[in-house]
Amino acid sequence: MTQTIVVKIGTSSLTRPETGNLALSTISSLVETLTCLHKDNYQVILVSSGAVGVGCGRLNLTQRPQNLNVKQAVAAVGQGRLIRIYDDLFNNLKQPIAQILLTRGDLSDVNISSTFNALLDLGVIPIVNENDTVATDELKFGDNDTLSALVASLVKADWLFLLTDVDQLYSADPRIEPAAIPIDLVNSEEFAQLQVDVGNTVGSWGTGGMITKLRAAKIASNAGVTTVITNGQTPSNIIKIIAGEAIGTKFEPQTQPDNARKLWIANGLVAMGKIYLDDGAVKALSSQGKSLLAAGVVDVEGDFTASDAVDLIDSQGQEIGKGIVNYSSSELKEIKGKKSIDIVNILGDSTPETVIHRDNLVILN
Repeated sequence: MTQTIVVKIGTSSLTRPETGNLALSTISSLVETLTCLHKDNYQVILVSSGAVGVGCGRLNLTQRPQNLNVKQAVAAVGQGRLIRIYDDLFNNLKQPIAQILLTRGDLSDVNISSTFNALLDLGVIPIVNENDTVATDELKFGDNDTLSALVASLVKADWLFLLTDVDQLYSADPRIEPAAIPIDLVNSEEFAQLQVDVGNTVGSWGTGGMITKLRAAKIASNAGVTTVITNGQTPSNIIKIIAGEAIGTKFEPQTQPDNARKLWIANGLVAMGKIYLDDGAVKALSSQGKSLLAAGVVDVEGDFTASDAVDLIDSQGQEIGKGIVNYSSSELKEIKGKKSIDIVNILGDSTPETVIHRDNLVILN
């Protein structure tokens, strides 16, 4: 059975830390490794950071810009150069690639999964990045570690490799604490009790850190994906790890993974508004696993349309869940607190039976 592999490489691995210039030897090794895996009948997706870092190098900027508009402009410069280099290297090995740029707003589009599957069926390696050129703060993933975990859960991948600038996970940052203890294996039961002083140390050209990789590993393992954190300077280790060698830190998947769609709703979609619920609705959703009906809606906040994601708030003001709504905010304001039989008289025929169907609803722990 064909296995699917998602590989994420960060800016710290793609570029030289002292200059921000591309580390071409590392990229070449990565391209060769992924092509070899594809020829061995693996389906491969690459999530690549680096657009802003490469843009900085191209424009001779010595620091990563902080202003959003400047950062978007620099990303536009860097993304074209980055994908051209990938295309040239993969083309030398006769391996077709495709570019996919995403924001959180794109994740509600059901066609995303179909697009990935079609590309993989065609023998293409998709190269994914956050669309930094257009993403505003509220639509950003924040880091490509999270993006890669969401992609892995979406395509039901078997492996997620997080390539970084350290060999593996340690009990503390080994660059600061020499006595830090390496961690080779984390099973699903141990994850919640994992004691690691990750700090938030990042390079001058990247945006992530070990804390984002642990968050990504949690998302992926919950989706049934085996996740590995390992050094990005030796991409060929991916093949060795798949073959069974103990390199890096391996996070075992949950034996009973969460529903991939619900992981996307919980972690991938940005909420465009809030729906306030009465106590009866909260109990029906959280304890009985029911869908949300208009009768349980007390108030509506925000301006959203049908198929947008919304947060669910209880009577104490606490967020208790998230879901994809079947009504716009204006429609929901008209029918809040109403019984289903009355909704047709208010909005007309062909109205959805539920405000949020239970299949599109996630209750947060």
